[in-house]
Amino acid sequence: MISFNPLWKTLIDKNMKKQDLAARLGVTKKSVSMMARNEPISMRLLDKICKELGCQVQDVIEYVPDEN
Repeated sequence: MISFNPLWKTLIDKNMKKQDLAARLGVTKKSVSMMARNEPISMRLLDKICKELGCQVQDVIEYVPDEN
């Protein structure tokens, strides 16, 4: 499973909230909500997040093996 936990930590480090990220990216709250539920997003959105936050992909997502 892909987890967005690193993104939330990155936002804390940058003193930002989820709604701040949505506003800076020009995306809907639904997109941020999808990330909060660890649902898939487009590579284009992942690219925009990395550019806007000046970070690497590993600062946004991580792979968490399924327990099965």
